Amino acid sequence: MERRPARGHRNIPHTADVRIEAWAPDREGCVAEAVAALVDTFVDVAGAGPAGETEFRVPPGADPDLLVGVLDEVIFRLDTEAVLPLATEVRPADDGGLVVRWRTTGTDEVELVGAVPKAVSLHELCFGPDRDGWACAVTLDV
Repeated sequence: MERRPARGHRNIPHTADVRIEAWAPDREGCVAEAVAALVDTFVDVAGAGPAGETEFRVPPGADPDLLVGVLDEVIFRLDTEAVLPLATEVRPADDGGLVVRWRTTGTDEVELVGAVPKAVSLHELCFGPDRDGWACAVTLDV
């Protein structure tokens, strides 16, 4: 069996929805990879440059709740501001939550290549440490 890279993400075939997996050496890196995986499911960002920066906080909670909070924010910003993250930095907040910083671009700067996610499903959500660091698997409702 081939060893996966230290950090990455992929889309997995799933009936009627989209399933993503992400992994990294640490929790925050895994969240950042999950954001990239979500964006990759429906747009091609090649050639898009950052047009802005956004920072937000996710309140303290269980690790799966933190992941869902960040992914929900991607969908919310897409719906309300027509922006998407091109690069994601995640760090732990002093209160146990997360601080997330995105370099963003407008949806008019990217090419649509798949169904736009509408929500993060809690069904079969996985997020936690594994033998190589941290990993997650998430289903996106489209």
